[in-house]
Amino acid sequence: MRREASVPARINIIGEHTDHFGGLSLPFASQHRLHLIANSRSEGFSGEETVVRLWKTAGGWPADLVVKSQIPVGAGMSSSAALCVAVVLCARGMGDKMETCTKAQRLEHQVIGSSCGLMDQIAITHASRGQAVFIDFSDLSVDNFHIPEDWCFKLVDTGIRRNLRDTDYSGSMTSSHAGSTHALKESERVREALNCDAPRLGKLLNQSHASLRDVIRVSTPEIDAIVRDIQATRGVYGARLMGGGFGGMILALVENDQVLHGKQIVPSEPAFFHEEL
Repeated sequence: MRREASVPARINIIGEHTDHFGGLSLPFASQHRLHLIANSRSEGFSGEETVVRLWKTAGGWPADLVVKSQIPVGAGMSSSAALCVAVVLCARGMGDKMETCTKAQRLEHQVIGSSCGLMDQIAITHASRGQAVFIDFSDLSVDNFHIPEDWCFKLVDTGIRRNLRDTDYSGSMTSSHAGSTHALKESERVREALNCDAPRLGKLLNQSHASLRDVIRVSTPEIDAIVRDIQATRGVYGARLMGGGFGGMILALVENDQVLHGKQIVPSEPAFFHEEL
C-alpha cells in the first residue's frame, strides 16, 4: 500500500494568537507545500526520527516514510502543523476534516511538544483556492471568505528562526489578562477585515503588529525595525509579524506585485490525500 498527502502552508491574514481565547481568525492555505509518502513494508519503519515518532503515535502501520517540503521550519508558516496533518492523513486516511485537525493537534502536543491551538490545522484542511477561512474558535465554526482581488500579499523573511517548544512566553501569552485583551481587540480587527478595502486592511495589520509587540510581547526590537521599514516602503499598505512570534515571516499587504521583492502569496488548494492499494 502507498499513501501520499500533500499539505499546504498556512498564511494568517489577521487574527493572531486568538485560538486559545475563543477569538476569531482569517487564514488561508498558501502555495508552499509539504508532501509525505508512506509505502508499506513487512515490518519496522524507516524515515527521519521525528516523522517516525509521529507516525507511530498516530497508529501508523510499518512503512517507509519520505517527506519533501517547501515550507521553511520556524518561519511562522505552520511547518509542524502541516507535517502532523500529513501524518494523520496517511496513517488514518481521509476522514472528517475537523477530526483530522484535532488528531494532528494532539500529535503536535505529544511528540513535538508545542502547545499549539487549532488555527493552523483548520486553515490547511478547510481553505480552498481563492478563499480564506473565517474561524470562530468559540464554537469551531468555519466559513469561506472570498479574498478580494486587491488584497495582494507578500512575505518578507526576517531571517530569524525560533522553536515554539523552546519559546518563552512567560509574562506575555501566559498572562491570561494580556492574552484575552489582545484576543478581544484582534477579533474585532478580524470582523472589520471582512468588509474593508486594502488600505484599511493595511492599517488593521499595523494595529495587529502593535498589539503583538506591546500587549503580548511576542516581537523583538530587531523584528520591529524590519516591520517599520516595510511599513514605510512606498506601495505597502501595512505589515505585521506572522505566526508564533520571536522570528519568522512578516506579512505585507501591497498595492501590486511589483512592490517588495519575492513572489505574491496566493491562496492554494487545501490538504489532499491519495491511496494506492
